[in-house]
Amino acid sequence: MVKRLLKSSKISWHSSFYAPGFYLLLGLSCISVTFIVLQATSFAQVFVAVLFLIIFCSLLIYKFPQYWHLIAIFLGVVITLCFINQRINELKIGEPIRIYSDQVKVSDNFFYGEGKLEKNKVLISGTANKSFEKELNKYHAIYLVNYKAKVETIMPATNPGEFDYQKYYRSKKIRKRVKLESYQIYPRQITIFDWVHMLRKFLIDYFEKMPQYTRFFASEMVLAQNPSADNKALLNSYRDLGIIHLLSISGLHVSLYILGIMWLGTMMKRTEEEVILCCVAFLIIEILLSNFQAGFVRASLSYFWSVFFNRKKIMISSGDKLGIVVLSHLIFNPLLFLNSGAILSYLLVFGLEISKNFGKIKQNIVLNSLVTPILLNNFYRINFLTVVYNFLTVVYNFLIVPIFNFILLPLTFIVVFSFWCLPAIVKLSEPIFKGLADLTNFIADKQWGLVTFGQIDWLQTIFLLVVTVFLIILPKHKILKLKLRSIRVGAYVSMFFLIHFPLKGQVSFIDVGQGDSILITTPLNRKTYLIDTGGKLNFGKKKREPQLNRITLPFLYAQGIDHLDGVFLSHQDADHIGDLKALLDQIPVKKLYFARGLTENQSFMKKINGHLKDVQLVPLLAGDRVKTKDLSFDVVYPFKPGLGKNEDSLSLTFKLANKRWLFTGDLGREGEKEILNHYHLQVDYFKLGHHGSKTSSDPDFLKQLNPQLVFISSGRNNRFGHPHQETLKTLKDLSIPYLNTQDSGTITWNYSPFRGETITTFYKGNTK
Repeated sequence: MVKRLLKSSKISWHSSFYAPGFYLLLGLSCISVTFIVLQATSFAQVFVAVLFLIIFCSLLIYKFPQYWHLIAIFLGVVITLCFINQRINELKIGEPIRIYSDQVKVSDNFFYGEGKLEKNKVLISGTANKSFEKELNKYHAIYLVNYKAKVETIMPATNPGEFDYQKYYRSKKIRKRVKLESYQIYPRQITIFDWVHMLRKFLIDYFEKMPQYTRFFASEMVLAQNPSADNKALLNSYRDLGIIHLLSISGLHVSLYILGIMWLGTMMKRTEEEVILCCVAFLIIEILLSNFQAGFVRASLSYFWSVFFNRKKIMISSGDKLGIVVLSHLIFNPLLFLNSGAILSYLLVFGLEISKNFGKIKQNIVLNSLVTPILLNNFYRINFLTVVYNFLTVVYNFLIVPIFNFILLPLTFIVVFSFWCLPAIVKLSEPIFKGLADLTNFIADKQWGLVTFGQIDWLQTIFLLVVTVFLIILPKHKILKLKLRSIRVGAYVSMFFLIHFPLKGQVSFIDVGQGDSILITTPLNRKTYLIDTGGKLNFGKKKREPQLNRITLPFLYAQGIDHLDGVFLSHQDADHIGDLKALLDQIPVKKLYFARGLTENQSFMKKINGHLKDVQLVPLLAGDRVKTKDLSFDVVYPFKPGLGKNEDSLSLTFKLANKRWLFTGDLGREGEKEILNHYHLQVDYFKLGHHGSKTSSDPDFLKQLNPQLVFISSGRNNRFGHPHQETLKTLKDLSIPYLNTQDSGTITWNYSPFRGETITTFYKGNTK
């Protein structure tokens, strides 16, 4: 059919398939299609994506009018594949769930990972009974049968700035989570198609025997993964220094693999065909081992197409080769660009293509400038030394890259291939890997050039990308380039000032699950305060990463907040101040405010002992006032010192934009009555006591307060049953409306001298 279309259009094979610029534009058109079908969530996003599609298609039709059949075929195929991959197959609960040993982790008698239920990939989790790990490691592939399970849709992000796991797993074609309550194990007969899973599991176990930093580089370079929490800080350091692309995300190390195989082939006097076959075979195996990691697949496809064109003696531009790689990758995986790692990988290669005539130093500056908008949209912090200053670029280009390419990578593979027979080799490798990791962490910890810029939105990201691309590709027109540079600098400066000197203030109830954490900021010369940090108790032997790293810090960084003027601590419970130490470790805090007597609590003192020189401690009792230029907090409870129990909860009231607020922590009804006896309080907004428990929020107390709206901070499906039905009935009887983080995600009250006040919930948008 394709040949008939080509013949009817009078298109010759060579002229149609290898016309300069054709495939690059076609690839960009198909990328626009995937954004329209898979990612656009608003009319504005659809409009912008369609606009880009029209621009790219118009250029295609204008330059290659005789190829419109081919253009239509490619676009039609990509659109069809996108819709097919969007389709959700119904889960048939009760059918066997197939799992592989390399896709499931077991920790503290609990397992979690990926499985397959008929044609559907799912997340699975459950209690690991005594035979589970033994059977899984013995057979490498098992079925879970006769099970009882609860099926849930994977939760999206519930807070601004939080990583969106729903979108991430959607890029892997996973939509559902299956929580197993009971099950039986049935071994699965190993087939020829299971060897990759067995090999991956062997390598995972093999790398686990290595010391920490040797394991880090081996896992990253061979398996393109690093699930160990021990290496989270090192990964963050690579990102903060702007050199994250040196790891597997970009696939840049593929060329070094090929060079290594070619060198070995030459030493062994192998023919060119034999060497190419070895390279192809090695890359195919590595694609499977890396679980189709986007950067690795892109780099491997680039090599495969290069071999094809060279063997066929076909002349094709590097830009069109990139377009063909994009098209073949999209046909293989239409959900590709749901993954920010894939976007960064392709953007880096596109940057290399359009800056190939530049010197090395200028090219590195160009590449960093190009990925900066994507990093700000996803990670909110950027190291501007790698973008702006030539000095660091020289160090990066002539020191870090050669060390990485010619020492670390070769050493990694020497260790991988020799550790089994010569374990002592780690005595050589580990100090080198550790030395580089320590140096990376040391430089990152100094935060030289690291700026908490804040999150730019999707439209700002596209605008900055377009301006940067035009700056790179335009001819040497000094006046035009000067104007574009001024526009780009002006855009960055204006975005920075709008984020850091906002026109509105806020009170945000951060969705930290079953716990409290409330951010308060003032407009313009912004002051930032936090009431409680949230946190969870650790169960089991292994310490889990603080949820503050996953929720609160990204929320702060997304708003450009890199320090706090004060943190108010209501009381000692883990769901209120469990993440205090993690907060103090990672972000400067000027003052800690708490109820007098809390310093007598040893558990509290353990959290702050390492920071007593950095933060000022301010104990408070009822009647005290914390006064700042723009905001005053009045303490209404407790009246006497305590050890930080619920009945000692620090209770605060303050006024913003003529609206009175009250926060009482986990204070019970007896404490509420004491407040009534001492103060005649009426408020506009009230954070319901103790997450909506029936032990708080006495009806008489609520009547006296007479709030126009109350807020509840409670976790989904929490074991306490918060908010309690009795409390909700009291609110209904008193005609007091409420909002709950359980249903709404983060709830934010914004106020502005220019636009008044609005209340926004992360899930539902504006409510007032």
